[in-house]
Amino acid sequence: MRTLWCNGQWLAAGDFPAAPLDRGAMLGLGLFETLLGVDGRVAFGARHLARLAAGCARFGWVAPQQEFAGLQEVMEQLLQRAGHGRGQARIRLAVTAGSGGLADLASGADRLVWMAAMPVADAPASVALDVAPWPRNERAALVGLKCASYAENLLALDQARRAGFDETLFFNTAGELCEAATANVFLVRGGVLLTPPLASGCLAGVTRGVVLELAARHGIACEEVVLRRADLDAAQEVVLTAATRGPVAVARIGARHLPPPQLGGHLRGLWEAAVRREILGCG
Repeated sequence: MRTLWCNGQWLAAGDFPAAPLDRGAMLGLGLFETLLGVDGRVAFGARHLARLAAGCARFGWVAPQQEFAGLQEVMEQLLQRAGHGRGQARIRLAVTAGSGGLADLASGADRLVWMAAMPVADAPASVALDVAPWPRNERAALVGLKCASYAENLLALDQARRAGFDETLFFNTAGELCEAATANVFLVRGGVLLTPPLASGCLAGVTRGVVLELAARHGIACEEVVLRRADLDAAQEVVLTAATRGPVAVARIGARHLPPPQLGGHLRGLWEAAVRREILGCG
């Protein structure tokens, strides 16, 4: 039976205390983080918790780490209790609004902070990428939040997978490249790594940030710059980044096949080394 942690208690999945009027379940008013666990340790946990705290501040909520001390240590206990002390796992940490009125964002007394761990498959060697028919609104109120209102992403991802693709890309209302449904995106052109700026409406992905830092540290030319469809079509490589998969090369965009990655493969190796340093606790 799956083990959960919720509001400071260890529970079996069947004992999860869902509040019937929780605005997280009813309205998608909540936040979440997806973290990578490796051999019972959490990769980049402090970065994920910082982003979650920033999202809570946007809603006027107390951050979970202010309410429950030692959340990263709790995640590592969860990995052990859930049988993921070896190998890789996905940790889902979520915060719901709890009960409350529609005109009030304040946390209800029955709000939930909970986490679960589950197996995660090895990252694929490459993926096939579609382009979503719907634009991302770069000026929307939820820009920058990893919000429980995730249906837009899931609809786009479902359409792509029904068409034989693994992922899908969003452009924004200005025609600028934004992000994938569950990942950030990097292009390679002329040996330079390019990624959309946060002003495009993309999420400030934790792995995106790690890759930007790795590029700067290892002398890889990298720019956050406005990109359009012509830039995507001219890209020599395309790489997606996500917390549990790291950098993954794109082998096909629509009907266009891309050559085997060069810089993308190098980034993959740098990220894997960074994860190992995190797990070993050596920075």
